[in-house]
Amino acid sequence: MCGRYVAALDPAALVAEFEVVSPPVESLLVDYNVAPTKRVYVVVDRQDSDIPGNALEVARWGLVPSWAKDKSMASRMINARVETVADKPSFRSAFGKRRCLIPANGYYEWSGSPKQPFYIHAADGAPLAMAGLYEWWRDPSVSEPDPASWLMTCTIITTAAKGEISRIHDRMPVLISRADRSGWLDHAIGGELALAGVKTPVSLAAYPVSTAVNKVSNNGPALILALPGIPAGPSEFQEVCSSLIPKPHQ
Repeated sequence: MCGRYVAALDPAALVAEFEVVSPPVESLLVDYNVAPTKRVYVVVDRQDSDIPGNALEVARWGLVPSWAKDKSMASRMINARVETVADKPSFRSAFGKRRCLIPANGYYEWSGSPKQPFYIHAADGAPLAMAGLYEWWRDPSVSEPDPASWLMTCTIITTAAKGEISRIHDRMPVLISRADRSGWLDHAIGGELALAGVKTPVSLAAYPVSTAVNKVSNNGPALILALPGIPAGPSEFQEVCSSLIPKPHQ
């Protein structure tokens, strides 16, 4: 699963990175410990709007299907498995026409006993674009035209972890490269076709970080600092961190 990540790019950087046609109407603070139910940036395709192109919106992490009676299920819907996303009623409609990108500097995963947190990021240091879905839910307790009468929520699609990352955890976010972003966001095509267009791999690196990240209230850039004695650079995963990752069972 993906249950915690880093969103430390300011809106201007996100606008440039994701070719957003206009800045967002709301600015979120940088967050080094994004947890479920927090409000996060999502990139969506607004080709059918007055200003066509990519838009940067704010959604709450934890998808609430449009048919849900209340929003209590959001905390259980932070991830959608790619193997079943096209079939599950909670995700099926959004997968077909409400796909998004969820920007991240990197994400956290835990491994071993006791649990050791790792920070996983693009090997070249570029921002990650996690494949996501979004939904709009009508809050019956709020009267229109109050903007709060509609809640935008999102979920991150996960897949089986690949390569060395699989030694930390068996799942990882589906990552969309720059070359594949437009196809993924295009709601004129179905979900299966959009998923088939995700072909360019994103190389990852990882290193262990402090257990301070375990506490959601902790925040700040210190959370992504490597543990003392861990060198920086894309090779640290194989050269140093392997000693902290459990060996696979024979």
